[in-house]
Amino acid sequence: MDTGRLVLCGSSFYEQKYYFNEKQFGRLPQAVREELRIMCVLFTEDVGGALILEFDPGEGLLFRTESDEGDLLYDEIGSVLKLKALQEEKRELLESLELYCRIAVCGQKPEL
Repeated sequence: MDTGRLVLCGSSFYEQKYYFNEKQFGRLPQAVREELRIMCVLFTEDVGGALILEFDPGEGLLFRTESDEGDLLYDEIGSVLKLKALQEEKRELLESLELYCRIAVCGQKPEL
């Protein structure tokens, strides 16, 4: 099922890997890429599971967390709290990133 969402990046505690969608977001500045990598990896190191950052043209930037069924070490409550804190702490970066996605990736015209 194609939701129209584009995966920007993600990190998995289980696989100890970070993914960045170079094909569609490769023009992002290196400093932004590094900030995203740090944000995702620290999140999964702290609460476990996986964190995926997606862009939906209708909804904007979305954070999705996942955990393996039966993972007793995954901190579900901590993940919600950490996600809210991240969104507040990185608000300026995330708002700029969302605008970039709307204009550069999806070709939407900016609202004036």
